[in-house]
Amino acid sequence: MAKSQFLVNLDAMIIRADFAQTTGNDNSSEIIDRISIADFTTGLTGRLLRKPDFQRETNHWTPAQFFSLLECFINGDLIPSVILWKSPTFLFVIDGGHRLSVLKAWVEDDYGDGPLSLKYFGDSISSNQKKAAERTRKLVADTFGTYQHIKTKLENQEIDAKVSSVLTRALPVQWVKGDAEKAEASFFRINTQGTPLDEIEHSLLEFRKRPIAISARAIIRAGKGHKYWSNFSDENTVVIEDLSKKLHYNLFDPETTSPIKTLDLPLGGSKGIRAALQILINYLSITCLTQTDKDIKIDYGIDDATGDETINVLRKAQKVTSRITGNDNGSLGLHPAIYFYGPSGVHSAPLFLGTTKFIAEKLANNDGEFFKHFTKVRSKIEDFLIVHKDLIATVLQKQGSNKRVNIYSKIIDQIYLAFKNNQTVTEQNIIDWALLTGKIFVGNEKNTSSNFSDEAKSRIFIYSTLKNAPKCPICQGYIDSEKSISYDHIERVEDGGLGNYENGQLTHPYCNQSIKN
Repeated sequence: MAKSQFLVNLDAMIIRADFAQTTGNDNSSEIIDRISIADFTTGLTGRLLRKPDFQRETNHWTPAQFFSLLECFINGDLIPSVILWKSPTFLFVIDGGHRLSVLKAWVEDDYGDGPLSLKYFGDSISSNQKKAAERTRKLVADTFGTYQHIKTKLENQEIDAKVSSVLTRALPVQWVKGDAEKAEASFFRINTQGTPLDEIEHSLLEFRKRPIAISARAIIRAGKGHKYWSNFSDENTVVIEDLSKKLHYNLFDPETTSPIKTLDLPLGGSKGIRAALQILINYLSITCLTQTDKDIKIDYGIDDATGDETINVLRKAQKVTSRITGNDNGSLGLHPAIYFYGPSGVHSAPLFLGTTKFIAEKLANNDGEFFKHFTKVRSKIEDFLIVHKDLIATVLQKQGSNKRVNIYSKIIDQIYLAFKNNQTVTEQNIIDWALLTGKIFVGNEKNTSSNFSDEAKSRIFIYSTLKNAPKCPICQGYIDSEKSISYDHIERVEDGGLGNYENGQLTHPYCNQSIKN
């Protein structure tokens, strides 16, 4: 990931609260017209600030953008007003959450990896988040120094221009008058301007009380961070957090690095919030498929007032996930390098989601014989996918982005059916199943440098290590030994087999518990 792509996560700086938990509005008392650094240290204002619970994560600025805002503040340059709404309890930030979070982050020396963030995110701080924090801290320290340094100079009566500017500077405040409904309308109106909400963010806000949106937000942080499910019963809260943590582990651990140096790859790709949320919304929509409902989206279900619907969505996701990976008896243990990563070693959402849909539809249709038939031809399918990754990537690239998942789901289903029926599969079949015509040119961009790119290194590593990767002796398919493995008795226990290493072999959980028995 390029340095410019690292984003500083300041989501822990201002706590979230629910508009719906406030009653009425209070605009009668005196309101402030500025927020200073002191408000984040000894001032009451800083302790009363809240973000609406539906506000997107405060993680859209790079270290350079963070630095620029702090520089403007310290130098006395013009900074736009922040916009607040006063409820009877809190001061809600309608616009300016990033600006205020920058100031508090400087005060706390917490750029996404400090005490507040650690408490807020638990053990779910990604390496990219830590790297962004380190870069931001270095930028700030090398130029302005820490806030603690400013504070120490004040305590020692060493007042200079910088200290004076920091102590006297403040962000101007404008106010939204009216009730919670008007404040929410103002939030949406303001946030369609400036840095507008993208499609994912808008969907999450619009359907924030629906079970797929709640589930996606729970999984992305492994049940940590802001609890969008906090109004549910303690019993349901525990279930949601446990399922979310398990799904997060199954889909997003370990973190990817570039170039790839391990075959222990996350099924769902990067933990980067935006990409991962889009993956999760689509993944949850697919895992909720039924025999009759084949087109589920983020608006699935009704507003969840109790948490029961969210738990239902999470359990459906776990049911499908446990068939794809993990050590449950029915797990196929699909190897991510083969099924979910493209030819250059980069995670492919169409491959991941298309394969998931392929599996989910078999489960939704109660196709009890599918797993048995799939296992019998699994090695043929995997050998074909490895050899033809470039062709598959090319035909998917020629589809519209909203068609790729369905197209690939159809392609892998047709590959499975062909091998199941003892037929051969050709490159022309792939082109036809992708609904394309003519010849498809498959080629790689020429590298004019003598150095290997990260993608080239990843490709070399994957193809080289797969040659020696373990295979299941029952189906001859590749084993994902880090996530999905079963220890099988070569001579069965009921036939007198012993539990010593000479009588043991590594298999897929499904092959051991279902095929062999």
